[in-house]
Amino acid sequence: MLTTNKTSSLVIDTLCDQACGQNIVVLCLYCDYQAQMNQSAVNMIGDLLRQVGWGGAEVRREIQNAFNESKWRGSQACQLPAMLQFFIRAISSIRRVYICVDAVDELLPKNRSEITDALRQIIQEAPNTRLFLTGRPHVRGELDKHLTKGAYIIYIVLD
Repeated sequence: MLTTNKTSSLVIDTLCDQACGQNIVVLCLYCDYQAQMNQSAVNMIGDLLRQVGWGGAEVRREIQNAFNESKWRGSQACQLPAMLQFFIRAISSIRRVYICVDAVDELLPKNRSEITDALRQIIQEAPNTRLFLTGRPHVRGELDKHLTKGAYIIYIVLD
């Protein structure tokens, strides 16, 4: 969905109000042009995982083991495929998960492509998930390309 900041805030606030006590989780990511270098797909999925509470003790142990293994191999970060699987497992017992990503157009093109591919995988493997994306109209074609399979997209363009 492509929309303005006020509309985005209204949608997120409404979702949060309706989620209270319903086994519904609203997760938000805010993209920022000035933080583009830190907004990789793995970091963003990690942020979503932190918001959902790491998904219980078993998932937390697996995440810790994956990070320890990455360090042993000389890397400081978990790889995207593993992070995605941790996230999908963490949300599997939740009735409905809303992922709201504001200003996707602010991401670097490579990162935008990776995060939209990751979001597509999430909605395919976790049918309890719904997406709400905002961005300027010029990213519409890219979102269509990455999200059309398994996604129902509504575009709202406001001047």
